[in-house]
Amino acid sequence: MSFVYAIAFSGRRFLMVYNPRRHGWEMPGGRMEAGETPELAVVREFREETGQGFLPRTKAPFRDGHVFAGDLMLVEGQGEMDWKLFESLPDELAFPEVEYVEQLRWAEACLCPRDRARSLTSKS
Repeated sequence: MSFVYAIAFSGRRFLMVYNPRRHGWEMPGGRMEAGETPELAVVREFREETGQGFLPRTKAPFRDGHVFAGDLMLVEGQGEMDWKLFESLPDELAFPEVEYVEQLRWAEACLCPRDRARSLTSKS
């Protein structure tokens, strides 16, 4: 089964969820269900984990699935995990930092204006 991951932006910030099993921050996502398209799966997984909406704008293959970049659609709701908006990667990550840097650079190039003052991936 394939996996999907979401990089959701709200202005200059991107959303990450805290995964208590992995003791770190990660992008929302999960496994596709039988008969589900990647687009439907990423919206469903995002809603389950954050309680918020996600509007996918672009996608790319990533390992055994797809990574999506799009817009955070704030709604009233509670998901399975705590979430937070970041301007740069936090120190406590669930996976190696290199994985996030690669994905964020791609999402930033696809969605963000060229005149941004600094990269999302730089630590403050």
